Amino acid sequence: MDTHSKNAVIDDRMKTKLSTLWIFVLFNYLYCDVVSLMDPELLKLYFAGQVGGMNITPGFLLGASILMEIPIAMLLLSRVLGHGANRWANVAAGAGMTLVQTASLFVGSSPSMYYLFFSLIEIGCTVYIAWTAWKWSVPQARPAAQAETAA
Repeated sequence: MDTHSKNAVIDDRMKTKLSTLWIFVLFNYLYCDVVSLMDPELLKLYFAGQVGGMNITPGFLLGASILMEIPIAMLLLSRVLGHGANRWANVAAGAGMTLVQTASLFVGSSPSMYYLFFSLIEIGCTVYIAWTAWKWSVPQARPAAQAETAA
């Protein structure tokens, strides 16, 4: 296998890894939201249109939708972007989602045990995504003389 082919395999593996990590974190975001709908006290607040001192308005829901579109889009972008754009998109999205999730722990009342549990998993995963993307490098092709010596 030539160096170009090896680099393509490494790139494909990293793209798959990053996309899979985004799937994992998205399932955690979603299931945390499902569990919160089973919380009777929180459900009352949802119906009242105010949670943690925030009014649940159409504008708020649009903002939350845009925010969640970031990890959804990263599923696709992690697979289709080239190395450089892919790397920076994952670093930015992973770091951004880490900051948002961390900040959510300090908004409103103290987080419930289940929210804290999911948040720690989500934060850990998005930090890992950003770190993995940051460390992602494409191996450099060896000069022909070195390649012949190694063979």
